[in-house]
Amino acid sequence: MGKEAWELIFMLLILKIPMVYLGLVVWYAIRAEPEPGVDPNETSVWHPWRKPKGPRPRRGGPHGRRDGIRIARTRRAKVAP
Repeated sequence: MGKEAWELIFMLLILKIPMVYLGLVVWYAIRAEPEPGVDPNETSVWHPWRKPKGPRPRRGGPHGRRDGIRIARTRRAKVAP
């Protein structure tokens, strides 16, 4: 058998395993019973796209400070030769 034939066998047989697994998972999920004691009308408290409250903190750049206050730099005294 040539290389192309083995590739075809691989594609037709081996790559079907994930498809069968996916089908079994979906079948099991459809047939599953709801958990007892869980209210179907209950909603989650988690809100994934809620904006944070309050202003955003300042971002410092590569040479800046986060608090926005710059410290005045003083010149060094020259050293006598």
